Amino acid sequence: MKAMPARRLTRLMMVLALLPLAGACSDDDGGHQAAGTFRTAGSGDRVVIATDNGLRLRPADGPGVTVDDRVDERWSHRGKVWTLDLSCADRTTGDEGCPRMPYVEIPDGVSVTATARNAGVDVAGVAAALDITTVNGDVTVTRSGRDDADVRLSTRNGSVRATSVAAQRVHAATTNGDVVVGCAAVPSGVSAATVNGSVDVTVPHDSPPYRVTAATDNGRATVAVPAQRADRNHTMTLTTVNGDVDARRAAPAGKS
Repeated sequence: MKAMPARRLTRLMMVLALLPLAGACSDDDGGHQAAGTFRTAGSGDRVVIATDNGLRLRPADGPGVTVDDRVDERWSHRGKVWTLDLSCADRTTGDEGCPRMPYVEIPDGVSVTATARNAGVDVAGVAAALDITTVNGDVTVTRSGRDDADVRLSTRNGSVRATSVAAQRVHAATTNGDVVVGCAAVPSGVSAATVNGSVDVTVPHDSPPYRVTAATDNGRATVAVPAQRADRNHTMTLTTVNGDVDARRAAPAGKS
């Protein structure tokens, strides 16, 4: 029987997915599940996602994780950690077969660790602690994170671009590409690093003073955040080799 697409799951199926999964989801269980299956995931749970392609993370409508029905999924479960492997072993890559950037929908309050390889990762509107890594592709994050959790973003050949991010601490790094971080909430710490590219960090207009380390070998370093009387609980470390480094406060609302 062909699995129903995630968007057409009935309320009954959602309720069934939230029932105790004693047989299907005991510790260390695994196996291929129906496409679009809802998995229980409550506040404090962590979802670990691995894929050889790219990934799009989006907010879920309910308390479960929803997976793009165009990819094959394999789940395993131990305690509060849910592990999801995505693959397209039996599908043709392309719009009509296996998507290069499948989506996974994440409930609020669930921590996410995602590892991709040969494409980028795009995150929008996900209220979660984030640890996102890819190798060949950009990491793009918009309106995501939590102000009481960390956000970690890294790639090797690509840029890291995060806008309207809420986080207690932000870590962003690449080797070949730019790092751009715009914070929607005041972070206690920001570290941003690249080798070949620029670093640009913006914190809210009402941010406190920061202890800032800004360094580049071939470029200019501009620090436009207050530093006088900064405490050790608010720090920035911004580095590159070939490129500029900028740190600033955002303009107050209504001002440019």
